[in-house]
Amino acid sequence: MKVVLFGGTTEGRTLSGVLAALGAQVTVCVATDYGRQEQGTCAGVVVRAGRLEAAEMEEVLRGAALCVDATHPYAMRAGENIAAACAHTGVPRLRLLRRESPLPAGAAVFSSAQEAVAHLGQTEGNVFLTTGAKELPAFAGVDVQRLYVRVLPLRESLEACAAAGIPGSHIVAMQGPFSQALNEALLRQFAIRFLVTKNGGAAGGFSEKAAAANAVGAQMIVLRRPREDGADYEAVLRRCREVLGCR
Repeated sequence: MKVVLFGGTTEGRTLSGVLAALGAQVTVCVATDYGRQEQGTCAGVVVRAGRLEAAEMEEVLRGAALCVDATHPYAMRAGENIAAACAHTGVPRLRLLRRESPLPAGAAVFSSAQEAVAHLGQTEGNVFLTTGAKELPAFAGVDVQRLYVRVLPLRESLEACAAAGIPGSHIVAMQGPFSQALNEALLRQFAIRFLVTKNGGAAGGFSEKAAAANAVGAQMIVLRRPREDGADYEAVLRRCREVLGCR
C-alpha cells in the first residue's frame, strides 16, 4: 500500500521508517537536497527531493492510500498546497503536528516577524536570530550591526546572509541540534540581549534556547506558531496503522 509523506521534521523521518517496517511503500517528498540528506536511507522508503508544482504534487499522490503532511509547523504555504493536492486527488490527508514547548517567563510573543522587528526597533542591544535564512528579509529593519544570525551551513544560506548585508563575523553557520551550553556560549560571545526564535518544540531545541537565554539574561522573542488542525505523532501513527490494516 502506497503512502506519501511530505517531510521536513524529525517526526516525519521517524514515521517514514515505521510505516516502511509495517509494509507500506513510502514516498517521502522533501524540498531540498539537504532534506534528502537528513532523511537518510531506509528500506521501503523512496525519497524525492525538490519543490513540487501543484500538478507534480498531484501526480505523486495518485494511487496513494494516504498522505501524511509532516512539514515544518511554520511552513504554511506548503501545507496549503498539500491540502489542495489531496482534495483534488481524493487522497486522505493527515497533518502531523509537533507539540509546542511552554514559553519561558518574560518571553515576548509576536504573530509575525514584522511585529518582532517593530518591537526590536524600540530596544538596544545585540540580537541573535535563529529563525533561518528564509526569514532574513523580514528582519531587514533591524540594524545589521546589532544582528547575529545562525543558519544552516549551506551555500544558499550564506548567499541569503550576503544579500541581507550580514557581516561574516556575525554569521554562525552550523547544523543542530544545539545544547544549552553551546547556545549559552554563543549568546555570551556576541553579548546577545535578544534571542529571536520560532517555537519549534522539543525537536527544534526550543528548551535549550530558552534555558541559555535565561542563563545570560537575554529576552526570548518568539514568533507565534500558526494555528492549524492536526494530530500528534502517536495519533497519526494509530490512524496510519488502521489504514494499513495493522493492529
